[in-house]
Amino acid sequence: MFKLHIHKLVTLFVVFLLLTSCKKTNWSENYREREKSPFGTYIVYNEAKNLFESEEVILLKQNFYDYLFENYDTTTPNFGNYICIKNDAYWLSEDAIKELLSFVADGNTAFISLNYFNKSLKKQLEFTTNNLDKDVFGITKLRELEGTFKFTNEELYNSTYKFDRNIRRNYFLQYNENKTIVLGNAIVGGEDVPNFIKIYHGKGAVYLHSNPVVFTNYYLLNDKESYTEKVFSYLPSSTILWDPQIKRSKYSNQSEKENSVFKFFLQHPTLKWFLFVTIVGVLLFMLFNARRKQRAIPIIDPLENTTVAFTQTIASLYLKEQNHKNLVDKKISYFLEKIRTKYLLNTNNLNKEFIKNLAAKSGNNLQNTKYLVNTIITLNKRSKCSEEELFVLHKMIEKFLKNK
Repeated sequence: MFKLHIHKLVTLFVVFLLLTSCKKTNWSENYREREKSPFGTYIVYNEAKNLFESEEVILLKQNFYDYLFENYDTTTPNFGNYICIKNDAYWLSEDAIKELLSFVADGNTAFISLNYFNKSLKKQLEFTTNNLDKDVFGITKLRELEGTFKFTNEELYNSTYKFDRNIRRNYFLQYNENKTIVLGNAIVGGEDVPNFIKIYHGKGAVYLHSNPVVFTNYYLLNDKESYTEKVFSYLPSSTILWDPQIKRSKYSNQSEKENSVFKFFLQHPTLKWFLFVTIVGVLLFMLFNARRKQRAIPIIDPLENTTVAFTQTIASLYLKEQNHKNLVDKKISYFLEKIRTKYLLNTNNLNKEFIKNLAAKSGNNLQNTKYLVNTIITLNKRSKCSEEELFVLHKMIEKFLKNK
């Protein structure tokens, strides 16, 4: 039933690299179906129709409770498999959990992989969990958490899977042994503890997995797709309802206040006072800040230095006119002025004595100095000069001035 397409994963991997190479990698566990970051669920969500190629896959765009409400006539007994992979099932309200378990009891199946399970779900399915790393949140600390998983099935028992990061020691502590089967274990402190179980409920069953991170992009692109394949192979062949948990319910009778963050704060005295002090602090800040706020001082841009642009314009005019003799004369004048300023030599008479003194003071070879001065004398006498002669003179002067 469940089959991974390696060539498609490779294609997705290339796309993943292209899209993430230009910015800093996001290592947070977001479990978002649109995230191509390491711990998003982009691959498993978008490949669902290929992973379950023999079944119809319905990617829910609404709350699961709302889907059942609007499609009551089509969700018959033995209709399909509900799949949810997230950090928690925050948007699954009490009504939604009740309907989900009713959906399962009619002969359907649910696969739920979470770091944090709802209290209501735990109570109704009679299980508890223990998370030894519940207080570990930082990316650096999570990176140090490694884990080894294996299946209890005799045919798969020899296969162990080692995961190199973000593996919390989160497992099922208590459960009703009369209706629960342990399908997979995690090794914690040298002991095998269940992290993948099947709980029979009515005519159907609920599969629970306590490490959703193993189904993210990071592990599907790091040779762990076979683990995902074997986990999903337990699901019966039927329609897939894939729930990314993206929206609140529109039809649930519960008010949104029951799921609000403010209610959580108000339930704890310490957090209630923290919320109160924060709100008062923000109001005081806004009050005093508004009184002290000054009118913004306009930014005056400094005058732009247009010397380079002016020089480029003049040079372009000379090149357009093709007056090479004019440029040669200016180049010679510039060079002689440099000699007078730097070496304090008289340039009125460019004779042998001048050449000898110039070579000595500049540190240039006498022969090269003589050749340069003779070139200057020759070009001074001409009425016209070619572009090549201008270029040669320029290179000779530049070479002469660079020698120290």
